[in-house]
Amino acid sequence: MSARDLAEPYPHVTTDDSAVDAVRLLAEHNLAALLVLDADGAPYAAVPGSQLVRQLVPEYVMEDPLLAPVIDDRHAEAVVGELEGQTVSQWLPARSFKPPYVGPDAGTMEIAAAMARTHVPLVAVVERDGSATRLLGVVSAAGLMRHLLAAGGRA
Repeated sequence: MSARDLAEPYPHVTTDDSAVDAVRLLAEHNLAALLVLDADGAPYAAVPGSQLVRQLVPEYVMEDPLLAPVIDDRHAEAVVGELEGQTVSQWLPARSFKPPYVGPDAGTMEIAAAMARTHVPLVAVVERDGSATRLLGVVSAAGLMRHLLAAGGRA
């Protein structure tokens, strides 16, 4: 089955959107990863939720995990305050998460390989027309597994 047939709509943000809106999108839609598009609509980043959570943990807690139990929910207010006024591109982890993407005619093994290689549970399906890029949808790890299970049941 082609990527075009497997692609499903997936909530996303752009690099210029508010970081608070990105966190809200991730939380409200229970997303495994945040898909970020650039101003032209091309995939910019696909960041697993765990890496975004890491952005919320103070560096001193990362260096000394024994401090974590003494920090209470008041810290959550400070975290949200730090996000206010930041764009998604300003907030994303410094380590780049290049988004895995395939063309509409890619097969399941090409999609699976892109997902496995990048450790990101989604692969964007994009169509290029000259210099323009259009997001057709996303193949998630769960969607790929559903397809593979269904295909295996036909044998």
